[in-house]
Formats: sequence, structure tokens, C-alpha cells
Amino acid sequence: MRATVRTREKPGPLDYLSRWPLRLWVAATTVFLYSPLITLMVFSFNNSRRNIVWRGFTLDYYAMVLSDEGLIQAFVNSLTIALVSTALSVVLGAATALLLWRFRFPFKPALEGALSLPIVVPEICMGVALLVFFTKVVPWPTNLIWPFNLGAIIIAHISFSFSFVASVVRARLASFNREQGEAARDLGASEWRTLVDIIIPHMKPGLFAGALLAFTLSLDDFVITFFTSGPDTTTFPVKVYSMIRFSVTPEVNAASTILIVITVALTAIALRMQGPDAAEAAHK
Repeated sequence: MRATVRTREKPGPLDYLSRWPLRLWVAATTVFLYSPLITLMVFSFNNSRRNIVWRGFTLDYYAMVLSDEGLIQAFVNSLTIALVSTALSVVLGAATALLLWRFRFPFKPALEGALSLPIVVPEICMGVALLVFFTKVVPWPTNLIWPFNLGAIIIAHISFSFSFVASVVRARLASFNREQGEAARDLGASEWRTLVDIIIPHMKPGLFAGALLAFTLSLDDFVITFFTSGPDTTTFPVKVYSMIRFSVTPEVNAASTILIVITVALTAIALRMQGPDAAEAAHK
């Protein structure tokens, strides 16, 4: 009769977290990262024009934000830009991801590298480049300068948003079983019918996640928008920046809190759409 020798399993990363020093380190890191945001949100309810001392709880500054016509117009501008740029970014990003996933062609690695440039290039560089483009390099007569309106900001946001959409959708396509498409074509389905009935339903979670990610990035973008916006096209982040140049008041905190809540909510929905149950939800 052989004796069974039990080998001790190698502890995983989660096992190490059970030790109290690492738990303490994770807790301290979390507090360090999120305490400024929590402080900002708490002091948005402060019943004082100064943010140094807590004077009591109030919702007056949220009422002031919601009744400020300049802030509301800036938020409408941001929302319009985000919606239009998201719709166009999803179409362009999905087509790019499908092209890179399905076809082989010369200079494909170069195109893949160029696709990641808007993600890794600093926003200040993109902002300056777009500023030069819209003022000097437009393919129109030299006496015609591109107006700094919502159209310019939308084009600028598409230039970096579609790369994120393409990356998310392509990651989703990596899990696609190509035999399903081959089976559909063997049964008489055309290329268009295979795309509509087989491939796009599989892409849906990635499309939703990419759209929400592009919407969030466009809604709270400041650097690129600052370089491509004009005096009559102020967006919500640019408006908040103009308010804090004088002083950080609870009204600024309230406006920032609204933007943080919207951004976090949309990011959470995007992460949820990429979860393991996203594929089942797309077919229901």
C-alpha cells in the first residue's frame, strides 16, 4: 500500500494579501490615492465660502451650480461633443479593429503601432499638434482658418477616442471562434450576413464598453479641449478650470463632484460590460 504524499500548494497573490502587513499597505495606498477626491466631495457640502474649516452641511452650492447658466451651457457643450464623438469613434474604431483582426496586408504592424500612438502620446503634445493643424495645415486657402467651434473639438476627441474603442473591440474579437463564421458561410450566408448575424453580436460587449469609455474620456477631457476650443465654446472641464483660477470654493467642489460621479458611473458600466457575463447578456 502506497502512502500518499501531499504536496503543499504554492500560495497565490491573494494568499499573500491575507497577511496583515500587506493588508495595511493596500489600505494606506488606497487612502493616499482617494482621500483628495473624497475630501473634495465632502467639502462640496460645506456651508462656508472657505474650504479650510467645516461650518455645516448644505446643498446650496449644488443649487447654485444647477442654476448657473454658464456652467449649464458648458455641460451641454461637453455632452454634445461627447455624444457625437462617441458615435463616430465607435464606427471608426470598430471598423479598424475588424480590419486588423480579419485581414493581412502590408505594413499591418506599422498601422497597429500608429493606432496606439493616441493612447501613449502625452495629451499636451496632441493638443499642440491639433492647434497647429487647425490653424496652419488645413487643406483650404491660407486666408481661411478653421473656426474653433464644436466641430474642431469633436474632431480632436475622435482622434484619440477611436484608438481606445479599437483596442477594446479587438480584444473582444480575439475570443471569437472563426469556425462559426466558416459554418455560416458553408450554410449559404453571405459575407455581409455573417458579419451582421455572427460577428457583430459577438462584438456587442466590446462596442458598449468602448462607447462608454470614449464617452467618459471625451466628457472629462481638458488638455486637448483647452487647445482646440474658442471663447464661445467652453466645455465643462474648461469652465471649472476658469473658476478655480480665482479661488477653490464649494461651488467649484460641487461642479467637480458632479463630473466625478458621472465619470465613475460610466467607467463602472464600461467595466461591467467587459465582465464574463457580457457575452451572455449580448445574446439575450
